[in-house]
Amino acid sequence: MAPSDTRQSRPPTEPAITSFLLGNLHCPTCVSAIKEVLHASCRDKIRWVSPNIVTAVVTVEHDLDAPISTMAAELSRAGFEICGVTTSAGDRTTQEAHLDAEAATAAVNICSKETTSSRHKGKQPAASSWLRSPLFGSRPSHIDAHLKNCEECRGKGADFAARPDPLPSAQETTRNLGVVIRPPAPSRARSNNGESSSSSASSSASSSPPIMSIESFASPNLEDAPIWRATVAIGGMTCAACSNAITKELSKRDWISNIAVNLITNSATVDFADRSKADKIVDEIEDLGYDAAIDTITNLKEEKTEQEERTVEISVDGMYCDHCPRRTIQNLETFGLRYNLRVDREPTHQHPIMKVTYVPSSPDFTIRRILASIEASDPAFKASIYHPPTLEERSKEIQRKHLRQIFYRVIFTGILCIPTFVLGIVYMTLLPDSNVEKHHLMMPWVAGISRLQIALFILATPVYFFAADMFHLRAFKEIWTLWKPESRTPILQRFYRFGSMNTLMSLGTTIAYVSSTSQLIAAAVYRPKEINDANFYFDAVVFLTFFLLLGRLIESYSKSKTGDAVEALAKLRPTTAILVEQSTDMHGQRHTEDIVVKTELLDFGDLVRIPHGTSPPADGIIVQGATSFDESSLTGESRPIKKGPGEEVYAGTVNKAGPVVIRITGVSGNSMLDQIVRIVREGQTKRAPMEQFADILTTYFVPCITLVAVVTWLVWLSVGLSGVIPGHFLDVTSGGWVSFSLQFAISVFVVACPCGLALAAPTAIFVGAGLAARYGILAKGGGLAFETASRIDCVVFDKTGTLTMGGEPKITNSKFLDGEKGEFVVPTPLIMAALKAIEENSSHTIAKAIVSYCSLQPLPTGQVEDLQEIPGKGMRAVFTPNDGSAAFEMIVGNKALMEQFSATVPLSLDATLARWTAGANSIALAAVKPILDKQIVDPESIAESTYSIRGALAISDPIRPESAAVIAALQSRGIQVYMLSGDNAATARAVGNRLGIDVEHVLAEVLPAQKADRIKYLQSTLKAQIGHKKESTTRRAIVAMVGDGVNDAPALAQADVGVAIGSGSDVAISSAGFVLVKSDLRNVLTLLELSKAVFRRIKLNFGWALFYNVLAVPVAAGVLYPVVGPGGQHVRLDPVWAALAMALSSISVVMSSLLLRSRLWIFGFRPSMVEVAEAERQEEERAGDDASSDRVVVISSEINDDKI
Repeated sequence: MAPSDTRQSRPPTEPAITSFLLGNLHCPTCVSAIKEVLHASCRDKIRWVSPNIVTAVVTVEHDLDAPISTMAAELSRAGFEICGVTTSAGDRTTQEAHLDAEAATAAVNICSKETTSSRHKGKQPAASSWLRSPLFGSRPSHIDAHLKNCEECRGKGADFAARPDPLPSAQETTRNLGVVIRPPAPSRARSNNGESSSSSASSSASSSPPIMSIESFASPNLEDAPIWRATVAIGGMTCAACSNAITKELSKRDWISNIAVNLITNSATVDFADRSKADKIVDEIEDLGYDAAIDTITNLKEEKTEQEERTVEISVDGMYCDHCPRRTIQNLETFGLRYNLRVDREPTHQHPIMKVTYVPSSPDFTIRRILASIEASDPAFKASIYHPPTLEERSKEIQRKHLRQIFYRVIFTGILCIPTFVLGIVYMTLLPDSNVEKHHLMMPWVAGISRLQIALFILATPVYFFAADMFHLRAFKEIWTLWKPESRTPILQRFYRFGSMNTLMSLGTTIAYVSSTSQLIAAAVYRPKEINDANFYFDAVVFLTFFLLLGRLIESYSKSKTGDAVEALAKLRPTTAILVEQSTDMHGQRHTEDIVVKTELLDFGDLVRIPHGTSPPADGIIVQGATSFDESSLTGESRPIKKGPGEEVYAGTVNKAGPVVIRITGVSGNSMLDQIVRIVREGQTKRAPMEQFADILTTYFVPCITLVAVVTWLVWLSVGLSGVIPGHFLDVTSGGWVSFSLQFAISVFVVACPCGLALAAPTAIFVGAGLAARYGILAKGGGLAFETASRIDCVVFDKTGTLTMGGEPKITNSKFLDGEKGEFVVPTPLIMAALKAIEENSSHTIAKAIVSYCSLQPLPTGQVEDLQEIPGKGMRAVFTPNDGSAAFEMIVGNKALMEQFSATVPLSLDATLARWTAGANSIALAAVKPILDKQIVDPESIAESTYSIRGALAISDPIRPESAAVIAALQSRGIQVYMLSGDNAATARAVGNRLGIDVEHVLAEVLPAQKADRIKYLQSTLKAQIGHKKESTTRRAIVAMVGDGVNDAPALAQADVGVAIGSGSDVAISSAGFVLVKSDLRNVLTLLELSKAVFRRIKLNFGWALFYNVLAVPVAAGVLYPVVGPGGQHVRLDPVWAALAMALSSISVVMSSLLLRSRLWIFGFRPSMVEVAEAERQEEERAGDDASSDRVVVISSEINDDKI
């Protein structure tokens, strides 16, 4: 639940979220500067600001009327390079939001000017040149419509015909990060038992930063669910206002339920009810002035994706005249009628990118044939699929650019360090005074200045102006932003909240350089005979800058490695594949040939060979051969999984046995690997509370250090001039106490490092998210979920599908009664026939088990009418046999359903039901009553009901082999374990007894709508654990919920930490903070241990960063200077060595986080191993070999939880 806002002045409106991708957010203390600037620019209109130092993305939640362009302008004036802007301000007018977002993006465009598409190097970028060229088709009416909504395009459209048409750079085209916008109509989720509950998935997803593309939503009501999902390729979007306009227009259509527009991929995902209206979606978008084409159309009610159309952009290199574009499409026109191919956008000489839409028909017609046809039209043509760069690629490019800037400066400074070391260290310190060369260098030459200092001045000047310039420029812009005339920052606040790490670095080098240069100027004016070399710090300027830059380089490189989880997952997909090409010879015989092709050239339905040791290029189904796959990269399970014909394989897994042939079913972007990447990326945007605490500290860090440095200089100067300290403390031969005290102030400026404070949490969280993905755990909740999970006191497990296998329940026993004398008699075959016919209308797993059981013998047939569902209890219908027997009414479900319709259990069944219940079997009962007119009485009017129970079924569900061991391990750690079940109390307690759960911790007969209430009750009554036995008297318990079903979604959202089983429903997964990719409960233990390890590492990093500053700053200030070392030298921290210490402090924090990846004792992370009993392990292995094998341990399924 979102916290309520207590500020009365703020209107109760839904906030907007805007994200800025910054090219130079490298210093942790910039976080406070960004918050300061943004809050000052818009005051109360900004609700919160969340800069992410690792991803360089600043997320701002603000009122809808907050000016985004003003925010960007203020960030620009503060020295931040804005490389992308996106907003979810969908409620504003299209024109206003578009202008605002475009103005924000145009504020600073440094990054996009310097980066170009890797596929088209050397070509000039043109973000909006589609207006002045037929890049997106020749549609003047559409362009006119777009111009009405786009101020930028109106301005650029004036030079339509005058300018040349450069190839559009993907970097420019995708400069806006992306946004996901949903229609205002709320969606509802419905559980399998038919009970509707508000979905928490939508709210969870919508609260995420808008840079993420979220394409999975809450499952709507089954009856009202959208049947079709269309992926639409859209051309001409330049900013978030464009996507807002599309979303707003499509959301007006009542047959459209969900819309998600993505600026990154230039596409939209639309869920709608009528397949025939797919073309109307395209028309609606094109009427707004954008080009649109259907990419794929998916039937959501089918298990497999039905790919209708595919739209791709093709780049054609080698065009040399204006007639070339026409030749590229001449051959394609022959495919138009036969294969339904159309050219949506023709290429031009200046823009050699074409867009085609076609229906794949492997092996006869694929993208490979299209490319071959284009290349066949001219030997000079080279066709390839055009891919705009992704957000990760853009971020990596920004990181590489920043690293290059630092690297060049490090090399430049390092080269000048060599002569500086020789002159400043070797000649001045190491060589004896009798050395002729030293004497020559140190003799006064001009105005009493030695040749040595003039040489060092020449070396230090380019270093100060051309290597340390990045510190000076940022520091100047920060100070100017604070003190400019229009600044809204209070005067007093400007003195205690200012600056960043750049300020400290700039001050340190500037004091050394300016003080030394002042000595030169003074010498030129007064022309003394000799000036002591100890008055100059030119060598310190060079070494200071070198160590500062080197530390920044290592820090930036290491920091980039902490966020490699998404990139590493994406790299699991191979770049090439072995295509099994099918052909027919002149005699009509089909032949196959293996051809190596790029993965992007595969189409839906292609056959691909997967040799031993390779990975599938996409998700698919095995059509030939049998093998074992290592799925540890996705699930964390190291045991190879046996696969045979008809079974699914996933991209990112590795074939560990013989070669197999698969048929492609999951195109790029929709595979299991892609879903994992999306979830990991989403989790990396969420900040932990510890990060917010670090932000507060760094806000006041620079003012405090500046005050300490000034006080240090004044104290040493005053005690020296007043004679309080002895004269032998003065270790400089010239310059006196002013020069002596200045060295301490410089050291304080240089040694202080807030970097470690701000990097302590995000680096550990990013490494932890990558580790979690390695073990098959996806951290959707990010840092907040990790921090909460490290303090879990209670774990609540759903029963069916979580503690049990939940996949294929079985009927283990049954008993049917024909009826006693005087009662309505129905033969057993008719009872079973009615059961089978009624349950065939349900998709529930228990219903399927009943159907399978009744299908084992031949039964009469009949018709089912007036089928009704009683939520959480069962079903009711009229069955009319085809053989002319009397029709009857049947109810089938749990005991609660029988009680509702006044059907009593016969005495002959009491003992049987008691025995089944004691054996942890669930009971399904069937009752009948005669009808005369086939008219069903109202369910509430049960007074006339004469139902008689005529059948009972015992339903079993195998226990997961690891369930008991995991529960025991949790209890041994002092964590309370509860079980939620919709089953009757007797069965649920029997299950709990087998699993080692206390009777009072078994919450039975809980309806789906009540699960969240039970979690809330536990949160309000349980107290936090202190150790294994003691409870806190003030702090409530942290409750985690582990579930898998649609009906678990409210409970997962209510719990402090929601853990969804990967085999569960999409709604459950979207409501959870963590997702277990593999349905292995041992990963719950791994999750808890990893969360504790991550949080411990955060505290270690934070503690070390604090300890370093608390220790290093006093040492740099000279508190140990009165101590005399073994060589007779006073203990002090020279400014040069202070710079090295500062660099090592931040590097050590990053390296500490990276050490989590190792398995080193104490430093690394090693999950504990939970051994499963031998019998259960053998049972698990048999299940892997034969999915239909019987389990040794079985328990009941939740009858109450869902309908039969």
